[in-house]
Amino acid sequence: MARLTVAQAVVRWLCAQMTEIDGVKLPLFAGVFGIFGHGNVTCLSEALEPVQDRLPTWRGQNEQSMALAAIGFAKAKRRRQIMIATSSIGPGALNMVTAAGTAHANRLPVLLIAGDTFTNRLPDPVLQQVEHYGNPTVTANDAFKAVTRYWDRITHPAQILQSLPQAVGAMLDPADCGPAFLALPQDTQELAFDYPEAFFEERTWRIPRPRPDRTALAEAAALLKTGQKPLIIAGGGVRYSGAEEALRAFALKRGIPVVETIAGKGGLTHHDAVHAGPIGIVGATSANTLAGEADVILAVGTRLQDFTTGSWTAFAPEARFIALNAARFDALKHRALPLVCDALEGVAELEAALGDWAAPADHLPRAKALFAAWDALLDQHQAPTNAAVPTYAQVVEVVNRFAAPNDTLIAAAGGIPGEVAKGWRVKAPHSFDLEFGFSCMGYEIAAGWGCAMAQQGPGGLGGTPIVMLGDGTYMMMNSDIYSTVLSGHKMIVVVCDNGGYAVISRLQQFKGVPGFNNLLQDCRIADRADPLHVDFAAHAAAMGAASRKVASLADLAEALDWARGNDRTTVISIATDAYAWVPGDADWDVGVPEVSTRESVTQAGAAELAIGARQRIGV
Repeated sequence: MARLTVAQAVVRWLCAQMTEIDGVKLPLFAGVFGIFGHGNVTCLSEALEPVQDRLPTWRGQNEQSMALAAIGFAKAKRRRQIMIATSSIGPGALNMVTAAGTAHANRLPVLLIAGDTFTNRLPDPVLQQVEHYGNPTVTANDAFKAVTRYWDRITHPAQILQSLPQAVGAMLDPADCGPAFLALPQDTQELAFDYPEAFFEERTWRIPRPRPDRTALAEAAALLKTGQKPLIIAGGGVRYSGAEEALRAFALKRGIPVVETIAGKGGLTHHDAVHAGPIGIVGATSANTLAGEADVILAVGTRLQDFTTGSWTAFAPEARFIALNAARFDALKHRALPLVCDALEGVAELEAALGDWAAPADHLPRAKALFAAWDALLDQHQAPTNAAVPTYAQVVEVVNRFAAPNDTLIAAAGGIPGEVAKGWRVKAPHSFDLEFGFSCMGYEIAAGWGCAMAQQGPGGLGGTPIVMLGDGTYMMMNSDIYSTVLSGHKMIVVVCDNGGYAVISRLQQFKGVPGFNNLLQDCRIADRADPLHVDFAAHAAAMGAASRKVASLADLAEALDWARGNDRTTVISIATDAYAWVPGDADWDVGVPEVSTRESVTQAGAAELAIGARQRIGV
């Protein structure tokens, strides 16, 4: 038996968990992002300090951003290795709720450990405790229940014997993957208990690969064989399963074009023989045209979010879906024929079940012709002009041209996602991370830190994370620029300054509302004629980063080359046009006032009703 405190036992157990990546055994938990307060500093930090060589602790600047960094790490590792984020109680814990929602929406593993109030309640109310008069068992940590896959509050030392393996099982289950949360009350962390030594034996975890039901497989093969214009939608599950090459070979042999979701983008390179572009609201005309014509759609590893489906207006009413997904919940959506299985196993078995069937010979070539036309349109929008201020599309082209194959583009919210989803030409698999399951402002820089750890650490691909974000997102969460300078994890950050929340202002005005409270010029400010613009380069320099403010595309290209040679995180700021965007052709149902005194809103409402009339009914 080993007599340990709860905190010591948790840390010792975490250190004994291993994973296997491409045949190499590595720690399952690669490290801890931590901000210590009274809820975790006396016991948990005491347990973490002696094991820094096995479980390194990295100090964050904000609880939300360090948990987002853990998500960026997990995504870069394709869910095979996990980071931990720990906070004190109260506001520190609640700061991680947004990150938990991001991990939950994107089906990504992160272990969140927060301190909690006293189970004995003798010192109540303690510092930072919220009190519920009718239910004293509720604390701030109950807020995590809505945004985690596994939640537990440890009130007795023996509970971790069951809870810790269950938390890992939830995080590694492809059908149930997401964040796990453990609340450690302050008077539980300190308790000593005699734990069996067997609990701390080394264990190697492997992600399961469930195979499809044979009857469902036969039905899926029979349905796919009826397709005259079949289409494959590749989602993030393809990448997490490692099924990219199998899906590519399947599509090429069967003559089926592949379009990608936002999470799936990066599974194929831009010029792959079966690639027909990104689908949906921030997708390519080629992909959306194919979606509208498709009679059978094989959706692999996607939850079919509204940005993929055009709020379910992108497909013909009579089109049939086969949903190949590890999660039963996702496989059953919209009258799909469900294949509940791992993507790699499911694609292999579906391939074997199809015999010599293939789509009509002209189907894939036509898709590639549509994609070539889309590429030509991109070239037009990304080409330099004599305009005083460059567009997002032009900036994306310069950064894309600069990026090495093993660099990773990271983006999340604002105007950047649509422009990189459409215009970023992927050069190598797994070099693209666009967080749009939750569209979390503030993900970008934090995720860049986590991605740098993953890429530059054991088993990483090397390369440099390239973070692209707008001025609004930079203002929301930028402190991990300082973290990367402290820790030595380099990234390149490109800030596109368009004077506020430009893309949401675009949506606001498109739906009939005058520009209001989004662009700086439309806000309540002291000097409306000359809104204050932050010097982002100077701000980043104050945190220790190398930085430049550039005024042209040529200067941007030069600054990127300079950034490549720097030994630390580098931030480049460039003014961008707030009104010019690459066009899109998919609908988005966002809701418009049913009544309004504004004619522009009334007209937008009529257009919204037309969108509703085109939606597939998910029954």
